[in-house]
Amino acid sequence: MENVISYITQNKNRYINELKEYLSIPSISTLSSHKKDMKRCADYVVKQLKNAGLKKVKTYPTAGNPLVYGEWLGAPGKPTVLIYGHYDVQPVDPIKLWKTPPFEATIKGDQIYARGANDNKGQNFVHIKSVEAYFKTIGKLPVNVKFLIEGEEEIGSKNLEKFLKEQKSLLKCDAVMISDTSLYAEGIPTISYGLRGLCYMEIELTGPNRDLHSGSFGGSVANPINELAKLISKLVDDKGKITIPNFYKDVQKMPKKERELIKSLKFSDKAFAKELDVKELKGEEGYNTLERLWARPTLDCNGIIGGFTEEGAKTVLPSKASAKISMRLVPDQDPEIIAKEFAKYVKSIAPKSVKINVKALHGGYPVVVSLDDKAIRAAAVATSKAFGKKTVFTREGGSIPIVVDFKKQLNAPVILMGLGLDTDDIHSPNEHFSLKNFERGIYSSAYFFNEFAK
Repeated sequence: MENVISYITQNKNRYINELKEYLSIPSISTLSSHKKDMKRCADYVVKQLKNAGLKKVKTYPTAGNPLVYGEWLGAPGKPTVLIYGHYDVQPVDPIKLWKTPPFEATIKGDQIYARGANDNKGQNFVHIKSVEAYFKTIGKLPVNVKFLIEGEEEIGSKNLEKFLKEQKSLLKCDAVMISDTSLYAEGIPTISYGLRGLCYMEIELTGPNRDLHSGSFGGSVANPINELAKLISKLVDDKGKITIPNFYKDVQKMPKKERELIKSLKFSDKAFAKELDVKELKGEEGYNTLERLWARPTLDCNGIIGGFTEEGAKTVLPSKASAKISMRLVPDQDPEIIAKEFAKYVKSIAPKSVKINVKALHGGYPVVVSLDDKAIRAAAVATSKAFGKKTVFTREGGSIPIVVDFKKQLNAPVILMGLGLDTDDIHSPNEHFSLKNFERGIYSSAYFFNEFAK
């Protein structure tokens, strides 16, 4: 391992320059005008995997952007790790808020600024470079490795799920490694072992057959906005409990071991509230803030549409009003069942003075990996060695639907070894990534291969 680590240290400046090249490609998957850039970026990933030492590297065309696959299976009897990442990035708007050009990587202090620096080019690049370090020094890896880097994560991975189903034998592995999450705090090595699921709904209320003058008609018919506000207010009670019948029916009780792990993180409610500029925090009674964020289901209104919202005044009684509602789910909640229960309940509490339509827009399953899994333990040892501190275990409050697909289709544990920070402005102007964490990530990856081989 000494030669591998030494090689990484000696070549880190070159690694950074190559990352700059990667970041210079505007691989924005949601904009059709960048179709050629998507192909160019996939080709760059192919080049890097080949240069790293992988023997079998190819792109798989899809109905959208190409998937990049690479493998090295020269360690018979040893476990196989599948490394997943994505080369597509978010749009850069609003461009005027960027302090540096989004596709001209700029280093300020120990931060590199560019779209994709954290999400996900910087994070997936660490694994390619750690593989290179092994081949350039030892000539082989201690485990078998497969890479799957896609170009549609930012638009829902719509072609990847099909690929997983069709290519199970190609992708067969003992663990899936993903670096696309965050550290608990700067300098603290972190393994995430759980993600919440999602059930995303839309409610539309319709009152009169057209918009009406609020003076001529107000008081004679129901206002859809007023009724929608009343309906939304009934979905969560004063104690933070969601009122939908059977909503908590399948919720797993959080193990005592996990609750103790969360308490050991010594989270500061006061500091969290100060950062968000709120006077106090609010949530489900009986749980601390981290439990509410990571391990309890939630219901939130994400947006309300209806009536007049431009500058000035217009005395209108709107014909329609709608709301977007998201529910974060935990094991063993099923988004399809929750969607049906939600629709049934809101229809039952809607007044007869309006017509109601409820649509399910999106859903994803929650996932939790056992902390006793060998791959998780190996990753914890690896990151601890790389960062020089004890690794902490967290769950993520958000959802990464593809993680569930990996676990379901490949029947392998998923390791979420995040290297970024929540303050890295992903999806926002001035996205950045710590070069310290970039280097630590390469060390972590290299140590992981060695630890998992044991």
